[in-house]
Amino acid sequence: MLTTTTTAPDTAADPVLGDLAPEQVRVRFPPSPTGNLHVGNVRSALFNWVFARHYGGTFVLRIEDTDAGRNLAESYSGLTDALTWLGLTWDEGPQVGGPYGPYIQTERGEIYADVIVKLLAAGFAYRCFCTREELEAREAARPKGAPSGYDRHCRELTADQVAAFEAEDRSYVIRMRVPDAPITFHDLVRGEITFEPVHVPDYVLVRGTGEPLYTLVNPVDDALMEITHVLRGEDLLPSTPRQIVLYQALAQIGVGSGRVPTFGHLPTVLGSGNRRLSKRDKGSGLKEYREQGYLPEALLNYLALLGWAIADDRDVFTIEEMVSVFDILRVNANPARFDAKKCEAINAAHIRRLSTEQLTEQLLPFLQGAGLVADPPTPKQWDRLVGATPLIQERMTTLSEGVELIRFLFTPNAEIVIDESVALPATAGAVLDAAASALRTVKPFDHESIEAALRTALIDGLGLKPRLAFGPVRVAVTGKKISPPLFESLELLGRKSSLARIEAARAGLPQD
Repeated sequence: MLTTTTTAPDTAADPVLGDLAPEQVRVRFPPSPTGNLHVGNVRSALFNWVFARHYGGTFVLRIEDTDAGRNLAESYSGLTDALTWLGLTWDEGPQVGGPYGPYIQTERGEIYADVIVKLLAAGFAYRCFCTREELEAREAARPKGAPSGYDRHCRELTADQVAAFEAEDRSYVIRMRVPDAPITFHDLVRGEITFEPVHVPDYVLVRGTGEPLYTLVNPVDDALMEITHVLRGEDLLPSTPRQIVLYQALAQIGVGSGRVPTFGHLPTVLGSGNRRLSKRDKGSGLKEYREQGYLPEALLNYLALLGWAIADDRDVFTIEEMVSVFDILRVNANPARFDAKKCEAINAAHIRRLSTEQLTEQLLPFLQGAGLVADPPTPKQWDRLVGATPLIQERMTTLSEGVELIRFLFTPNAEIVIDESVALPATAGAVLDAAASALRTVKPFDHESIEAALRTALIDGLGLKPRLAFGPVRVAVTGKKISPPLFESLELLGRKSSLARIEAARAGLPQD
């Protein structure tokens, strides 16, 4: 019969590795293919990946798709694509292979069936013939205040009782026999945790349909794949004692290495209010950050801050820096709030760190996606993008925002539309006339010469303050009140386009 034995950590051993060598570290990220990857799951993947890389261990990707009703076929490729985009490459798993495959649970059915036979034969699991109606009736009759959960009704059925149920052809589930002893383990984030047996009832491993549940397949896969550390969200903490019971049973029937993984439960990620960030919350899905133009390294940087810090006075760092100093024992157990503004600020900081060449390459697919630049770009489009990138690097927080800042540079002259919110002042006609006259003759047509000519014509000539002098020109050539630096923008547009836009805007105003 299964027994639970717990000892305090050996203070002489490494508090994280125990008796393992660093390269023996094996962690896993086991997502379900149910749609847009949640940023909380990405945070878990990140911590596991960094943990493995810090020690020189192995990061395993395992697809947990046994819940067929929730799985989406397109999500299989979406998961691997998302992790690849983030740079969280896996050492074993789908598309890579490895010695413990297959790494997709629906391909491991024979393994689970064999384990169940062994658990039943050894008495660690048993068949439960209780119907739903019987369970509900006994639950309703339970004394007020008594712990809820299965009452072990079928735990000690006699052979005659089992035979009688079988004669009725009654359906059954398979339950795990949980020991009548406290279950204690040392959590790398939260310290020692104990669950009393009254709060860990015998739980279901296999449905009446024969379908294995997460409660079976997750620990079985961990055992067979020799996972040494399980780093996951705090929401999964209640399932940990059940898994420990099964790990120990598996060890006794010879399944896996016999080692119970070391757990670390990461802090809950909160959304609005004090609620856990859910898939229904805006900003919870990875896809929208990719679409908005967040850099993967920036997003990972921010998610790392949800429970960990590289230093008290520093928020921006590279993943390589995180790998070099990561310590799971420094993860804060308190809930972490997802702050969209801070995430955006971290992204902006990483954009500023890019070289002009790197940022240009990052912007290109977003411009192509907006239909502004050909694929591949023409030489003229590429030169204009290279010239525009430094003008907006300090002004953008996301790549999609950058696209909007320079859209006017890739829009045909005839398609420039002045925003309705922009009201040109009464002096705009005279300003545009003077600006056009100055730009027709300025040589060379570079931003320094353009600035000098416009200042002479509009500030000295018309006696205007800079805002009133240059504002109408900016609106005419960009269609907006806010844009990259005006003189550099005019240089990139060139004399012909600049004049065409100014003249078109002037034609739309009342003639003096």
